[in-house]
Amino acid sequence: MLRFMFVGDSMTIGSAGEHTWRYRMWHHLRDTLGDEGFAVVGPRTALHDKATGEPLSHDYADAAADFPRHHLAGWGEGWQHLAPQIAGALTRDPADVLLVSLGLIDLGFYTNAEQTAHNVHAFVERARAANPRIRLVLLPVIPNIRAESDAPFAAEVARFNELLAKAVANLDTGTSPLLLASRPPSYDIHLDTYDGTHPNASGEHKLAGAFADAMAQAWGIGGPYAGVAARPEAVTRPEAAVTRPTG
Repeated sequence: MLRFMFVGDSMTIGSAGEHTWRYRMWHHLRDTLGDEGFAVVGPRTALHDKATGEPLSHDYADAAADFPRHHLAGWGEGWQHLAPQIAGALTRDPADVLLVSLGLIDLGFYTNAEQTAHNVHAFVERARAANPRIRLVLLPVIPNIRAESDAPFAAEVARFNELLAKAVANLDTGTSPLLLASRPPSYDIHLDTYDGTHPNASGEHKLAGAFADAMAQAWGIGGPYAGVAARPEAVTRPEAAVTRPTG
């Protein structure tokens, strides 16, 4: 049985009333691996509650589903916040595969591209300290609406994505492989988000598809994503204005 842990920011934790892309991925894994072929683990289960500003809601859109809600994601959390936590999370809830979507909040509020890339290295190192055979799939940062009017921010996002690709290439090993999933080529922040940052239903499918197709192509895990949204390119193999955190 493969154990998956979702790691991310507000795009991954989701907020009250949403399905989340975690839910879409669960459906995909259940359809391709079977109920007994995988588990979802992690120290948290809640959604972000916009009314209180805290991760206290369990009001998932499909409340009746037997959906494993475990994750390591937080509204306003990035690489610098979760790198110190990942070893402890994996010790408490052992996982085989980390599906990671982080970086937007770091670049928007806390660290530049180089500093954020340094935190990626720290995250991988600490994850491997807890599980030397851990697998990681990393999603590049998808620029949000801020990038349309903030050229320096857009440049930092582009620079970080270059550094992330290099980090995946440099850190990938046979024992603990890394994949860089591709940004869904049809992802449009004006159509696939509800506010220019956070995914709506179509965006959730496309994010889940990015991870699913990467694993299917590179590792033979699961299969091509068969959700309602158009599937993205699968994987890049290792080769060479807001006023508060919203990532």
